[in-house]
Amino acid sequence: MNGRKVLERFPAGGPRGSWPAEEFAQARRLEGQAAEVVMDLATDAFLVIVRGGGIGE
Repeated sequence: MNGRKVLERFPAGGPRGSWPAEEFAQARRLEGQAAEVVMDLATDAFLVIVRGGGIGE
């Protein structure tokens, strides 16, 4: 993924009002990682990623 590391995957069809990928990413940001959520259309999943160099590569 060009200098990105996937930390976690979450299915896109979660319960209404639930944002587990965003909550996971926020927890990583509180730990000092530059985590962000992106959509993987091919697998219909949300990915929590950090861009290159974010976690001791």
